[in-house]
Amino acid sequence: MGYASYTLPDGREGGYAVDAECDLDDCTADIDRGLGYLCGQNPGGHPFGCGGYFCSEHLWLGNVDDGNGGVRWSPHYMCEPCVDKWRAAGGPEDPDDID
Repeated sequence: MGYASYTLPDGREGGYAVDAECDLDDCTADIDRGLGYLCGQNPGGHPFGCGGYFCSEHLWLGNVDDGNGGVRWSPHYMCEPCVDKWRAAGGPEDPDDID
């Protein structure tokens, strides 16, 4: 399987050759559904991400306040709701540590 075009678990087309808009409501930024715009590690969702596709304005990576007064490197690109979930879990590195 290549990553240019494939079917996502939710039935939409995914891949870096698939033109799309940011999944955030009211955002019409042009993106593709490649891994560079993916929230989390897997298109079907992952404890560190919802599996949605977001523009660079709505996707986080890097040093993020971990919710405990510290700053941690986030493990994957994440949208804001997923960053909030990660913070609430204390900013763990292991996805099994998130409920």
